[in-house]
Amino acid sequence: MHSPARKHFARVSAALAAGTVDPNQPQNGEQYELHAAALYEARRTLKGIKSTEAKIAKKRELLPEFDAYVAGVLEAGNGAQDDVVVTIMLWRLDVGDLAGALAIAEYALRHRLDTPDRFERDTPSIVAEQLAEEAMRQLEAPHDDTDEGRAQAANTAAELAMHLSRAEALTRDADMHDPIRAKLHKALGYAERARGGHAVEALRHLKRALELNDRAGVKKDIERLEREVKNAGEQANA
Repeated sequence: MHSPARKHFARVSAALAAGTVDPNQPQNGEQYELHAAALYEARRTLKGIKSTEAKIAKKRELLPEFDAYVAGVLEAGNGAQDDVVVTIMLWRLDVGDLAGALAIAEYALRHRLDTPDRFERDTPSIVAEQLAEEAMRQLEAPHDDTDEGRAQAANTAAELAMHLSRAEALTRDADMHDPIRAKLHKALGYAERARGGHAVEALRHLKRALELNDRAGVKKDIERLEREVKNAGEQANA
């Protein structure tokens, strides 16, 4: 499955099948069946791993096997229910590949694809919550206290803000529990704050998180940002 020729064949075949199946029916075709079987075996392997860290490492190792198939579906799919594509979206979130996950999320949300039965949350909720949680994990990761380290952290925050903004736009009209949406706004607020120079935007998102969930844990950060914005305004008018 890993040779360029096989990957090209998988992509073209997946695109052909995804573009012809009835969108009201489950995805089918030889490539879907092959990848569904591969996913079943991969999940069996993962069930035998107790460590969460080791599970994530294994998912990162397994994911390239599905890249060509997913690319074919995203390229030409017309929205048939596809448990392989949705599961790979969630795995990409698990390993921190937010750009890759959002590429699938855009397709899945546009076509209202459901999460497989083993997941308790719907697609918009799981995208919003897992993306927010992964973004917070990356924002809280330690970095070198040097000019280079701080610049790298600011760049990471800017990239996360971009991904979170995209997720917020994709899920804005979805019906979901307020605390989940609050998580997304909280993460977006912290990303805007961490990138530097975006205190007003950070404050807007943190206030929205508090409106949605008064236990979001952002009150003190709102107070600090309000002082920062006020002081910046006073300096500008001095």
